[in-house]
Amino acid sequence: MTSIDIISKMLVGVAFFLLAMNFMEDALKHLASRGFKLFLRRQTTSKLKAIGGGAIVSGLLQSSSILNLLVLSLAGAGVILMENSLALLLGSNLGSTLNSWVVATLGFNYDIDIVVMPVAGVAGIGMAFSNNQTKLFLWFKFIFSLAFLFIALGFIKSGMEGWVKQTDLSVFNTYPIIAFFAVGIFFTAIVQSSSVTMALALSALHANIITLYAGTALVLGAEIGTTLKLFLASAGGQAIKKKIALANFFFNVIISAIILLLLKPVNHLITVILSIREPLIALVFFQSFVNISCIVLFFPFLKFIGKMLDKRFPATEDESFYISKVPVSDTGMALEALENEVKQFINYVIAYNYESFNLSQSDLQEKKQNKKYDNKELKEKYEFIKKLHGEMHGFCLKVLNASPAKSETERLDQLISSIRNLMYATKNIRDIQRDIEQLKNSSNDVKYEIYNQYRHEISEFYSRVLKMLNKENKANSIEDLSAVFQTISTGYSDSLKRLYHENLTKKVNEIEISTLVNFNRELYTSYKSMWFGLKDFLLTASEAEQFDTMPGFIR
Repeated sequence: MTSIDIISKMLVGVAFFLLAMNFMEDALKHLASRGFKLFLRRQTTSKLKAIGGGAIVSGLLQSSSILNLLVLSLAGAGVILMENSLALLLGSNLGSTLNSWVVATLGFNYDIDIVVMPVAGVAGIGMAFSNNQTKLFLWFKFIFSLAFLFIALGFIKSGMEGWVKQTDLSVFNTYPIIAFFAVGIFFTAIVQSSSVTMALALSALHANIITLYAGTALVLGAEIGTTLKLFLASAGGQAIKKKIALANFFFNVIISAIILLLLKPVNHLITVILSIREPLIALVFFQSFVNISCIVLFFPFLKFIGKMLDKRFPATEDESFYISKVPVSDTGMALEALENEVKQFINYVIAYNYESFNLSQSDLQEKKQNKKYDNKELKEKYEFIKKLHGEMHGFCLKVLNASPAKSETERLDQLISSIRNLMYATKNIRDIQRDIEQLKNSSNDVKYEIYNQYRHEISEFYSRVLKMLNKENKANSIEDLSAVFQTISTGYSDSLKRLYHENLTKKVNEIEISTLVNFNRELYTSYKSMWFGLKDFLLTASEAEQFDTMPGFIR
């Protein structure tokens, strides 16, 4: 076996292992039902239960990443208290070591290719012939990824064994232990999976490339490197998510630093005092020992750590720009801030709808106050808009409870109606994202042309919206809104005529026609919702009432 063959086998093994872990995480993420989330919620009523629940769930899922990301979501929604979220993290880190125990006991001591190869084959064929929207497909995907994980391990192990035959291993004995620790950090930070680092460490230990002492340093480094994923998931998010990510980093760095200083005594404890002579078992025991030590060390201080993090990241409403800066008791000032926030909200909605259709946002440059918005993925932008909608709605209710004047109450009711409809305008576009992608990438010229027609139409529609929004003088708003509504009504009728035209039905099949009709309905519903939002934002209550009696006006 040449050096290129050896390196290629190991690279393929690492790639397959990462792919298997991603498949597994994706399958389990979608299989996580409401019952599972309710179970997790029940397990977080106390810190001790949270640690146990985190360990059990992470062990069953074979991944701490899924649980940690779920913790971010639940904490962000206010479902889990801060200190219980931290306890869940500690438990999940311990539970994830079950994966290492499985790999160490089965992956090296038994020739399990006889089992995993046919399992991977059957599960892969099952995936190919299953509807990818069903639970059956997800279970096939999970089983395939589990089997594929051991196949990947076989490549890594084979590469390591080939390396042993061609390399003078004594050179590794000259490296300081801190070098192995650093490799564990950087390699895990790059591949974003401590399981891969553990698989490599076990393979190297099995092939006698490294000692148990060096392997424990690699594992310690991996404990720090794996924290980067949570940092990335919390970037640009709510303050509580940043707190959890920082706490996870803090836990792992502190315990790793302590164990690194005591690495020789800990190795002596495992191999001599506890008499664990099998190197692979000793290494996974060490990993579990580190995480148990972390729980013992930090459990008594979780409440204190939570308070310290609250000071570091105050719970500000960082999606909003104006309403977070004024007291609700001053209803006049609060109403003015809300007016400005709604105007910004309209810009966010337009930006989202523009980006959904890959349209230029030059008209919106410098109009969005929260600069974090531009760096988010489209899916994250939708979540941002939802969160801001919830903040504004809650702010409106607080101002209403502050007993504003009658005129202010009427305006608040209008603004509540406006932001509700603006949210609908966004959701309609979110619901057709998959159809947008299919039309944009279609090889059918007719469908692609329809997509371009819609893009042009959307660009024209929102150009008119922005002109109305940015007018200094609102005197002609009623006429402008009437003209836009007429355009929406006639546009919907014209688009239906195009879709039911005989020439079109000859070029696309029945299912595609149905998809296009539904797509068209959602798009025009989005236009109408945007129009409702603008009507309530731009007009006074008495002016807005005029539209209720318009001929042909459908509410």
